Amino acid sequence: MNYSIGQFATITNISSHTLRYYEKEQLLIVSRNSIGRRFYTSEDVDWILFIKKLKDTGMSIKGIKEYALLRYQGDSTMQQRLEILEQHRQSAVEEKVKWERNLSNLDEKIKIYKNKINKKA
Repeated sequence: MNYSIGQFATITNISSHTLRYYEKEQLLIVSRNSIGRRFYTSEDVDWILFIKKLKDTGMSIKGIKEYALLRYQGDSTMQQRLEILEQHRQSAVEEKVKWERNLSNLDEKIKIYKNKINKKA
């Protein structure tokens, strides 16, 4: 199935402006019909949802672009893409450890305040 940019924006919950930016940055290579209008496919839906996951886990636009350009080159780049994903996963795990440590520190501070407030009551 093919989608217009408006339909695609609704399906993916990404604005038309952002989709055009992704196209400009070569994160998404968009097909065009005979009169030059963009159209998106079901495969594009899957790809853009994966891009969102990469962004949500902290991958930079530069990193996503590197991955995307390799993806569009086909299966011969699978090893390179695997390495990018493994490196990104390691970075995400390291960030998760930092967040867990920071949340633990916050929990301790909250506990201190609650104890002090309860003693006054």
